[in-house]
Amino acid sequence: MTDKEYGKLVSDMAPKSPIGKDCLNAFWIGGLICVLGQLAVSGYMALGLEKTDAFMAASMSLVALSALLTGLSVYDDIAKVAGAGTLVPITGFANSVVAPAVEFKTEGFILGVAAKMFNIAGPVLVYGTASGVVYGLIYWIAGMF
Repeated sequence: MTDKEYGKLVSDMAPKSPIGKDCLNAFWIGGLICVLGQLAVSGYMALGLEKTDAFMAASMSLVALSALLTGLSVYDDIAKVAGAGTLVPITGFANSVVAPAVEFKTEGFILGVAAKMFNIAGPVLVYGTASGVVYGLIYWIAGMF
């Protein structure tokens, strides 16, 4: 069997993905997460926090909620339906930190939870920080001219 024949066989046997349905689920569930964040901001502002503090508190609340839901295995069930709708908001980042930690908790706190916690999120942090530094340098150099 050639590579081309094998590729055709695999594509014929693979289940077809309902792209429209997947996109719609990602859109509305991701939108609900964003609405929850906006409600949290409005609630914190109603409690007397300034706008920037309310946004920070709302972000922290969403991270804590998604970490809790990940630990309870609820976030995974939501992600099965929403797909990328749960990855894009800040809740997806919290899930990517907590999920490996929960998965490896049987290996102990140091070698399991602490060592595996940043397996997925670590590269995002490293490259995000590095690209921020590069962008800052470019911005600074461009500002000199």
